[in-house]
Amino acid sequence: MRVYLPCTLPALARAVEKGELGPAPLTGFAVTPALTEWYASGDTEELEYVALTEAARASLRMLAADKADGVEIAPRRVVVAAEVPDVVVGADLAEKARVRLPDAVPIAKVAAVHIDDLSAAPDISAAIEALPASDAGDDDARFTVDGAEAHELMWYATQEIPDLLT
Repeated sequence: MRVYLPCTLPALARAVEKGELGPAPLTGFAVTPALTEWYASGDTEELEYVALTEAARASLRMLAADKADGVEIAPRRVVVAAEVPDVVVGADLAEKARVRLPDAVPIAKVAAVHIDDLSAAPDISAAIEALPASDAGDDDARFTVDGAEAHELMWYATQEIPDLLT
């Protein structure tokens, strides 16, 4: 099963160094039965895009949390796509695409990395700043946060990961 794991560049660097994404349990996003039922007319590619988009939203929240903790961030959302056995995936019914992985994911299971282009950085930074107001119901802030999704994540093969980290 393909799972999309929200990440950040520093977290990706740590995962490469350790040889795995973790610690467990991990929250990811995938094409779950609940998602498939909810998007009754979507094909697999469309459903995977929904899961990728949910992971990108979670990555934005990870960036905001890092910034709030005083960590210097690169304002680029990162999503790691990995292949995991179906048996390790537990669905979260509160969010149709959310899954919990009970174990760390070895880097060898990573299929690709999706990341914002550098040109998206100003909009990602603005979205990070607007998250608290958006969560409080501010429509203008929500528009700013939604603007981050106007940027498609770029696809990178696993052999390109070291270049992303330099």
